[in-house]
Amino acid sequence: MPNLSKESRRFIDDLRLYLFSSGKNSEEINEIAEELEVHLAEAEKNGKPIEQVVGESPKEYMEMISGEMKFDKKAWLKYIPLIIFGAISFSVIGQLMENMRLSYSYAMIGGSIVVSILFILLIFGVFKYTTSRQVSRVKEFFFIMIPIFVNMVLFMGLVFWDMYTEMPGIELGVTASMSVGVILLAILIWISVWAKTAVLPVMLAAVHVPELLLRMTSLGLEARLITGLLMTYAVIGLYFFYTVKKMKKAEAAAG
Repeated sequence: MPNLSKESRRFIDDLRLYLFSSGKNSEEINEIAEELEVHLAEAEKNGKPIEQVVGESPKEYMEMISGEMKFDKKAWLKYIPLIIFGAISFSVIGQLMENMRLSYSYAMIGGSIVVSILFILLIFGVFKYTTSRQVSRVKEFFFIMIPIFVNMVLFMGLVFWDMYTEMPGIELGVTASMSVGVILLAILIWISVWAKTAVLPVMLAAVHVPELLLRMTSLGLEARLITGLLMTYAVIGLYFFYTVKKMKKAEAAAG
């Protein structure tokens, strides 16, 4: 691997993410990134700035490269179901904590798929926006939180709708329900490791653990809901504070 400056290394990482978010083939992305590494290393060796290789606009350069590559349908037939299952795991694990059984209306199942696809489109839109504009890591983190919050709110809305509306659906036994929960939890962990972020497990814990703990108290339903909501926001806020502080330290060290 060529010895590159932090600026060049970040540009290559952003290009990889931009192309991945655009649905390009992983092998082709690696080939392009490796070729660009060589050009940037040579430019740096000769004292030339990164702009002499990629131009003044990172966005235009990334769009040009993306336009020359084909959309990888086969790979995304694998990725999309995994991401959908990871998103659905929020409501599934919450329901298992409630009564150890899964019961969903067909409308809930269809709505979950639609919300998950919307989440995929939003998160990849954010990736393409932040990488092509080379925003700071702190801003990038806040941009990424937008689709995560939207997804969480929509799923919670679907869950409440399913709880208070009588519609046909399916109900699984305890064994089948627990098996589905274990599979989805494993997928959630895999996605978190693959994305190199703990944001999904933290969100999952922030949403469900307070409610689980408050059930052991003598608080009434309304008090539990309010307290649980406050605890959820407190956990998410602390995680944001820790992450942003860590990013700022990394950027200060890089600068």
